[in-house]
Amino acid sequence: MGKRKALIWTVVIGTAVFGLTACGLDMPKETKTSFETMTVKKQDLTVPVKFSAKLKGQADVTITPQVSGQLMKICVSEGQQVTKGTVLFVIDSRNAQLELEAAQANLQAALAAENSAKLEYQSNKNLFEKKIVSSYMLDNSQNAYKQAQASVAQARAAVNRARVNLGFCTISSPVTGVIGEIPVRTGDQVSPASHMTIVSGNTNMDAEFSLPESVLELAIANGFNGNAAESLKMFPDVTFVMKNGTEYEHKGRISSATGMVNATTGSIACKATFPNPDGILYSGIQGTVVMPAAKQDVIVIPQTAVLRLQDKTLVYKVKSDSTATAVTVTTQDAGNGKDFIITSGLNVGDKIVTVGANNVQEGEQVLF
Repeated sequence: MGKRKALIWTVVIGTAVFGLTACGLDMPKETKTSFETMTVKKQDLTVPVKFSAKLKGQADVTITPQVSGQLMKICVSEGQQVTKGTVLFVIDSRNAQLELEAAQANLQAALAAENSAKLEYQSNKNLFEKKIVSSYMLDNSQNAYKQAQASVAQARAAVNRARVNLGFCTISSPVTGVIGEIPVRTGDQVSPASHMTIVSGNTNMDAEFSLPESVLELAIANGFNGNAAESLKMFPDVTFVMKNGTEYEHKGRISSATGMVNATTGSIACKATFPNPDGILYSGIQGTVVMPAAKQDVIVIPQTAVLRLQDKTLVYKVKSDSTATAVTVTTQDAGNGKDFIITSGLNVGDKIVTVGANNVQEGEQVLF
């Protein structure tokens, strides 16, 4: 009975196949995958090297008052762009004005005393020449005159000091920049210990980042002679990229570098200065400084040729009999989103599969 059922199923399947063929339907055929290959060679390449960075205004200034008093007026708002000399805050100046007036009155009294002492001295001098008064009286009047002159100088200094203190009641921006947070309010009592705001001088912005020792070694290999000012000229223009991937339109230059490698991080602190004519950049913005690094005589292959298999990186090399064999390679990102730099595993002249590498089987005949 079992043999009969098997026979029936064989007849049915055979009939079905015959029927499909008779109806003009083709059975699926095996298709061969086509591949593209390339011959490995060396070339020169510019690779973008990236460093995490934070922006800071080149002339950030903390604003604190020079005198104590009640804050009468706040003349700016947070985030406002200001120029050098713009009035920021006004402190109650009435006490300072009274001190100036008192100092001016003291100066007038000192000038009057000086004039009286001068007349006394000149009179005694004439009388001494006529031998009417003694030298003792002449000397006393001369000393009194000098003391009066000193009093005038002190009074004049007090006037100048009072005038300066009065000027301190009006706080102006020392730089062109952007107003930061303003933690004080109108009516607050402020003093030289009070933090009022920060003016971020953003005409030029510094991107602070750490330069790895390996990059410094590259500079040494290219002629760095230990002169920091000269070595900075060797570095090319750099780019600043925002966190959202937007590239800032103006290029920057490496402007400073410390003369010591940090033993903990193995890097040196650097600054790249970017012009900020439109005030787009602000202190505190984080992003990436991108420095182009020239690499010479390196093997570059497309990313499509590279396969990741667990902890291995593979490339299929084409042997002389046109069959493919997998070889392990080490790679470095070329930074352009399409290529890898091969640091080991391939030699110049090797032929590799580039397109279709993910479909290659070990020992498979490669069409090219």
